[in-house]
Amino acid sequence: MKKKIYALLLILFFIFIGGYYYINYPAINIHKSSFWTGAVAVCIILGLIFAINSIRYKFDKNKKIKNFNYLPFISKMFAVFAAVLVLVAVAGSIISSPLLRAKKYASLIKVENKDFASDLEETEQITDLALMDTESARIFGNRKIGSLSEVVSQYEVEKDYTQISIQKSPYKVSALKYASFFKWWNNRDKGIPGYVKVNPVNSNAEYVELEQGMKYVPSAYFNYNLMRHVQLKYPTKIISGYYFEIDDEGQPYYICPTVSARVGLFGGMDVNGIIMCNPVDGVCSYYSKDNIPSWVDNVYNGHLLCDKYNWFGTLSGGFINSVFGQKNCRQVTDDFGYKIIGDDVWIYTGVTSVNGDQSNIGFVMMNQRTSEAKYYKVSGAEEHSAMAAAEGEVQEKGYDAAFPSLINVAGIPTYIMILKDDGGLVKMYAMVNVEQYNIVATATTQNEVFASYKKLLKTKGGTSTGSIETESETSVITVSDIQFINTDDGTVVYIKDTSHNVYKQRFEDNEQLIKINAGDTIKVSYEPSEDGISYLSSYEFVPAGNNTDSSTSVQNNQ
Repeated sequence: MKKKIYALLLILFFIFIGGYYYINYPAINIHKSSFWTGAVAVCIILGLIFAINSIRYKFDKNKKIKNFNYLPFISKMFAVFAAVLVLVAVAGSIISSPLLRAKKYASLIKVENKDFASDLEETEQITDLALMDTESARIFGNRKIGSLSEVVSQYEVEKDYTQISIQKSPYKVSALKYASFFKWWNNRDKGIPGYVKVNPVNSNAEYVELEQGMKYVPSAYFNYNLMRHVQLKYPTKIISGYYFEIDDEGQPYYICPTVSARVGLFGGMDVNGIIMCNPVDGVCSYYSKDNIPSWVDNVYNGHLLCDKYNWFGTLSGGFINSVFGQKNCRQVTDDFGYKIIGDDVWIYTGVTSVNGDQSNIGFVMMNQRTSEAKYYKVSGAEEHSAMAAAEGEVQEKGYDAAFPSLINVAGIPTYIMILKDDGGLVKMYAMVNVEQYNIVATATTQNEVFASYKKLLKTKGGTSTGSIETESETSVITVSDIQFINTDDGTVVYIKDTSHNVYKQRFEDNEQLIKINAGDTIKVSYEPSEDGISYLSSYEFVPAGNNTDSSTSVQNNQ
């Protein structure tokens, strides 16, 4: 009878363990603290199972124990195993502590000091910055899918968008997901039909339909669930995330970075490779961090890179210094943006002192594929102060600023960001001088905000290095039409000449534009634009019969 009870309890226990593992699929790895917790729990439960029929109590009339049969050897053995596991885990936690291993933590990332003006190329037009945040990308993606009736009835867009580089241009991509369990059940044979690709520069969203559907996705169930599928393929790997990417040919993959402790038993978790899963057929491949394909962008998560820099910034002088003296201790701010350099995605974030003041002492850029880090010593406003300055410039509109990106305008560190309305739609662009964040320019287009910002730098002297040069052109034109159009950015004046060229300028920048009438001959200074509508810098009236000399010059009020 005792053997049958043992057998039944053991069968039930292993069924429970198997079910728990299938549902939660934890990594079987000594560098995860949960592994040790689970191992201790297993030892205790097994010890109790073998002790159930071995513990007998005999009581006298006063309910006092008179006889006790001690635990069997196997139960004692499991108790010893549990105690040893606890001791090893505690010892592992101690030797992984920054208190003892501060220098090791600080050495997990190598940071190069670079000169901002010479290392970062000057920006004339935004083609490599992901100005749009994830929330806005969701709006554009959902709007695109909402227009496809055959898709929206069965699928939704995943909330998580991955920042990637496609042929040196930034994109945010997200796969579709099943709207419910029953919609997965009805469509499981054909899979997810496509994904959404959003250009964060021009706010265009595109739905890409696949020839073969993706069956192994996060929203699928049972063996088709992506996370379960990958973890069961590699049960000993610690997987730190699942990022949807597409290669340069548009083929979808899920990139799953794997991590391991580099400090003691549990500390300093860092990437040691990736698992690449093809969601169409479920084929998985493992790559060590030195052999990752060049098109893969999301190897090091931005939050992990920030953690690594914070270890470097706070622990380089030792643990005691990080707590008390805090000499030369620094940390990143609480968010980051993205920039494309070559084929790689870099994260950018400000660096401030550990005292948490409202200014940056520099900036750091870190490569998401290689973890290469560059530090630029540039003091000025931290990102949230710059965002507040941009919002204050258009406070009557109530727009919210997205987290800014850092660019080089003639050697001058400059924040650029989008301004969104309550619905999350991009309405304007803003540029803020890092060192003098009272220098703020806003406009409805990138070309206009660049032109306005450069004029402000000229007039307000917001320069530290370099010189501000605008690529202006001049022409003598005859006005065929002039219109005053009300926009969210105020009244904009559009001037069309007899050659069908168009020039525009905000009326509040130059109220003298009211003097221009159709038929006037004027000499215009303007900045050409790719959309064919040039930004007017200034104009001069040209006397009749004279196409070179001007009698009146009218400049911007700014």
